[in-house]
Amino acid sequence: MSFLQYFLPQHWLSRLMFRVARFENVWFKNALIRWFVKVYKIDLSQAKHEQIQAYSSFNDFFTRSLKPDARVIASGDIVCPVDGIVSQVGDINNAQILQAKNHCYSIKQLLANNDKASEFKQGFFATIYLSPKDYHRIHMPYDGKLIAMDYIPGNLFSVNQKTLKRVNNLFARNERVVCYFETQFGLCVFVLVGAIFVGSMQTVWQGQISPPYIKQVKHFAYQAQNIYLKKGEEMGRFNMGSTVMMLMPNQKNRLNLEVDKAVKMGQALI
Repeated sequence: MSFLQYFLPQHWLSRLMFRVARFENVWFKNALIRWFVKVYKIDLSQAKHEQIQAYSSFNDFFTRSLKPDARVIASGDIVCPVDGIVSQVGDINNAQILQAKNHCYSIKQLLANNDKASEFKQGFFATIYLSPKDYHRIHMPYDGKLIAMDYIPGNLFSVNQKTLKRVNNLFARNERVVCYFETQFGLCVFVLVGAIFVGSMQTVWQGQISPPYIKQVKHFAYQAQNIYLKKGEEMGRFNMGSTVMMLMPNQKNRLNLEVDKAVKMGQALI
């Protein structure tokens, strides 16, 4: 039940998962991967390596790459950044975002950055949930220049629908990595949200962000480094299931997304 998560040692359990997922004992990792594939009905025919013996650890399997033709990057300006289920999509109204029915939270709480939050009083957002069975690499939804990133410490509540309906401000309470990009649409924000058993979040430009779990916000400035990423390029990855969020300012919702619908990385959103 959701209320039990308040009492769980969330970070300890996630550190344990981090270690277990990287254990390279052949018998152990093969048995764990085989069980996972069976339980979650994972189709390895799309993976670059179809045989479980090819993976050095469970984490190597979990963050597996796909065959080059497994996903097509659509034409157009915005594509889906991940495989998953659309949790919410809609307009940002007075700097508020819908989490679940009758549950909203503020951009200021989510970003923990007053200056940046002031640019998102209006606009639109999309929240996409990655289940354990999904492909867990994250790709750019648009072309953009990376200008900053914030690591924001927090809880590690589950991000499934049951918990979203019971834990207020969940996305603004959980650990997260907030990435800021200059794009043709203006300043856009891409958020990686941690969750229980998400033992690691990382980006291609900074590497592993967590663990370690720290208690202060950590800011990374990239304005002078000229880091450009193209639509469809890999930008990061999760260990275990979690959520990504896209925030775009001063525009009405016009994304081709529907709540509770499955999406694939690379499909056209606009």
